Amino acid sequence: MVLVGYLVAVLVGLIAVVVIYAILSALPNAPGYFELMEFTPVAVLVVPPLAMFVYFLTIILTGMQTLVFALIAEFFSLRSFWLHMLFGAAAAAAGFMLIWPDAADDPERWADTGIIAAAGLVAGLVYWLIAGRDAGFRRPLIKALPRNV
Repeated sequence: MVLVGYLVAVLVGLIAVVVIYAILSALPNAPGYFELMEFTPVAVLVVPPLAMFVYFLTIILTGMQTLVFALIAEFFSLRSFWLHMLFGAAAAAAGFMLIWPDAADDPERWADTGIIAAAGLVAGLVYWLIAGRDAGFRRPLIKALPRNV
């Protein structure tokens, strides 16, 4: 379930990025480049290879840190939804930093980093719903019912 949860979470996280940018671009005094994000879903619908490229690029950028956390969560049976959400935000922001290394130094990219991290929160919640609730190698033992002899 870890792999399925991750793949679905990436997809939902990418949708969350588009929704967040679309909502923020409607606000007064929004940066001009936010308006470009309103047309991204149309471009993805018209050009499916673009959608696949973005999806697989996101998997490449966030896969390693997600794998490490998934192993830690499984080993220590970490089943808390907020922990999965926080890690989703950290993995998304780290992936963004891999593609845009000077984002931390550029105040105009702080909003982008926050938006990507917020989408990571959503993706972390989706992952928790699919795979994180049952994390852990150790399962509770089921006691056998007493036999009537």
